[in-house]
Amino acid sequence: MNSKKIILITTGDTDGIGLEVTVKALLSSKNSKDTSLVFFRSKKEDAVAKKLSLALKKKFKVITFNSLKDALLAVRQKHKSDVLFEVLSEEPPARWVEESAQACFKNEAHAMVTAPISKQAIKDAGFKDLGHTDILKRVSNSKNAFMGFVGKHFNVVLISGHLPINHVEQSLNPALISSSFEAAQQLAGLLKTSKKKPVAVVGLNPHAGDSGLIGSFDKTILEPILAEKRKSGLLIAGPLVPDACFHKDNWSKYALYLCCYHDQGLIPFKMAHGHESGVHITLGLPIRRTSVDHGTAKDIYGKNKAQHHSMSEALALAIKLK
Repeated sequence: MNSKKIILITTGDTDGIGLEVTVKALLSSKNSKDTSLVFFRSKKEDAVAKKLSLALKKKFKVITFNSLKDALLAVRQKHKSDVLFEVLSEEPPARWVEESAQACFKNEAHAMVTAPISKQAIKDAGFKDLGHTDILKRVSNSKNAFMGFVGKHFNVVLISGHLPINHVEQSLNPALISSSFEAAQQLAGLLKTSKKKPVAVVGLNPHAGDSGLIGSFDKTILEPILAEKRKSGLLIAGPLVPDACFHKDNWSKYALYLCCYHDQGLIPFKMAHGHESGVHITLGLPIRRTSVDHGTAKDIYGKNKAQHHSMSEALALAIKLK
């Protein structure tokens, strides 16, 4: 890869807010001489997409290609910072994610930024993957990947991902939990979080198990692992009581929260950050990927109501990552 950063952007479901938040983020961004941006959108344009495309062309010189391969060849040539590279694709959005992941894995691009895509759209594309993370794991032949969330108030890493709640505890084996600490350390390093702040490990059960009275997992599985991690020199707080640890007074105490399951971390994160802040970052992979922290919001498609702050932050973080 040349010295210029190449960032790939997938705009998600064609009937969702992905293209809208992408365009708004690009219009509000500062041009960078060191970064080239390549974004996907569908060839099947409706009135909404055409309007967004016209708005983008008022600020940038948009060069259009029919394939990512051709766009990447053009990017490697010298271009001014007011140039955007657009891939008009007939493929479904899930294929854009796969292509972008393959390019990043081959070091043909520095990072990828993703707008929301529905699980149904991924299934309709013929994939068995449940989400972006599973596509990235498959492309990079990685066993584990962890969902991280970066916000202005606090940060979160999830030990388990998109699992039914009745499958969570059996998935939390010692090997996965240990790997999640590596992901937590990776995020803390990327964000240059103070080394004096501990990782806050959130207990699985109510009251963090209450000394084994409410389930045995926290006492018999989680606590011994944390004890071993402390011996290795890691600063760790927990297992913490889930319904108390996210109190506002605690936010500044920790480098991040390490949570056992999806909603345990994302409900407080989204309640605290709303649409004003929040970036999803995939950890534990040889692929750099950031994303918005919200869904497709198809109910407001074409209404010009979508907030683009998360996409702006996702793009800024992808450019910032080394």
